Amino acid sequence: MAVRNEFVDHVVETLRLFGAVTVRRMFGGWGLYHEGVFFALIAGDLLYLKADDGNAREFEKLELEPFEFEKGGETIATSYRRAPDEALEDPRVMARWAKSAYGAALRKQARKKGVKKRPV
Repeated sequence: MAVRNEFVDHVVETLRLFGAVTVRRMFGGWGLYHEGVFFALIAGDLLYLKADDGNAREFEKLELEPFEFEKGGETIATSYRRAPDEALEDPRVMARWAKSAYGAALRKQARKKGVKKRPV
C-alpha cells in the first residue's frame, strides 16, 4: 500500500468540517470518497473536485481547469476541476466546495441508477 504524502494529509485535514473522507490510491493519484461516493481526486499536488451542470459555473468563474490525462496520444478532459487555492487554506471554504462536488457526484450516481439496462 502506498504511503499518503503531506499534501494528501493536508487536504484530508482541510476537509474535516465537511465530514469523514476515505482516501484510496488510484491511477498514480488518490481518490477521495465521502460516504462511499467518489467526489474528488488528487493528482500530483493538486486537488480536483467533481463538477457537472449544477456547479460548473462556480469553477468556470474562477477559471479552474479540468483534470486531464493522456490516453492513446489524446488528451482527455474529465469532469473534475481544480479546487481553488482558498479552499486549501480555509476549512470553511473547503467544506462549501466539497459539498458542491459531493452533490455533483450524487447527481451522477442518481442518473446512473435511473438508466435501466435493456435485455439483450
